[in-house]
Amino acid sequence: MRSLAAWLEQQQKSHPSAIDLTLDRVREVARRLDLLAPAYRVITVAGTNGKGSTVAYLDALLRAAGHRVGRFTSPHLMRYNERICVNDVEADDAELIASFGRIDAVRGATTLTFFEYNALAALDRFNHAQVDFAVLEVGLGGRLDATNVVDADVGIVCSIGLDHVDWLGESIEGIGREKAGIFRRGRPAILGSAALPDSVAAYATGIGAVPYLAGRDFKAGVHGGSWDFESRALTLRNLPRPALLGRQQVDNAANALAALAFGKFDLELTHDAVSKALSGVRIAGRFQVVPGEIEWVFDVAHNVPAAQALSSNLDSLPKRRTLAVCGILGDKDIRGITAALATNVDAWSLAQLEGPRAVSTAELAAHLPAAARVLAQSVSVSAACDAARAAGRPGDRIVVFGSFLTVGPALEFLGI
Repeated sequence: MRSLAAWLEQQQKSHPSAIDLTLDRVREVARRLDLLAPAYRVITVAGTNGKGSTVAYLDALLRAAGHRVGRFTSPHLMRYNERICVNDVEADDAELIASFGRIDAVRGATTLTFFEYNALAALDRFNHAQVDFAVLEVGLGGRLDATNVVDADVGIVCSIGLDHVDWLGESIEGIGREKAGIFRRGRPAILGSAALPDSVAAYATGIGAVPYLAGRDFKAGVHGGSWDFESRALTLRNLPRPALLGRQQVDNAANALAALAFGKFDLELTHDAVSKALSGVRIAGRFQVVPGEIEWVFDVAHNVPAAQALSSNLDSLPKRRTLAVCGILGDKDIRGITAALATNVDAWSLAQLEGPRAVSTAELAAHLPAAARVLAQSVSVSAACDAARAAGRPGDRIVVFGSFLTVGPALEFLGI
């Protein structure tokens, strides 16, 4: 039996291109595995930012209501197994290998990308684990993402920003249409922000989905340390702030509640159960603050809207001298991401990332704001963290951001 590492290495080479946005191949393999009409209910979450947090809230809320829940997220921070969980427990190597074996047994000459293997393995695992609900995070876009081979009982689009423009197009409206492709006729479509482009609502209405808009059909009102969720389907007052930090987390939690309230799943969403679920959610690398003599903050923040949110969240913390450990892939808006954080950072420790999309630290430095002070250019994330820690003084803050490939190794560096 091949090891998980051997399977993953093979999958990296299986298909001629790493990204191939078409559903034909993955749908045919899913059909052979009898995965296209699952017995469980499906909630699919798309958006430029907010997907991971919204998925985590949905998972916690559904489990609090007594259901068995499959959760699919990507990419991972430290272990591939993080991507596929049942009742908040990561799939072990044997379970993943079994799913990959079933996929290979039926795919014949059909080649699959790494992510398509991943999505099929998640659906296969959820089928064998007999979950009640599957909560799926879209990998790229929505309409042609591998998660979209199964029909969502509820679809959520959290936010839209300019990201993955090589694949989704260079206009906000076009990207919105692609992400709205997860919606289905006659089923709830949660529009998670009043700032979404018009194309999202237009697509939902055009296919006959039932749109519910944040700020109109459901509202999140913050007051001090608590907040209210209001809709005609469910109202909960004086909820505690979610455990995840940042004002946007209230909006993400509201989107999750809206999906469950309008989804007609016959759930008992009591104040106590919802409060406990939202207060217990933890996600590594999403504005994760680690206190100490030198405070560390970890946030993936790999596009401009996420970097802007990170800047706002840093502004909400007590002011400290701040060093940045930064590594960003070359297909991202490096200049825009670093500019969004320029006023928050006193000095930069740049990290060379791994993989075909990586850029040199010299190129990364060339995209920094003109006044930026670079304290180190390192061959790895761990070396960049070491340089920042060596330059840090008691009372300083080190913020790590720019990519999953930056935050994951940094968490390992600190042993978190």
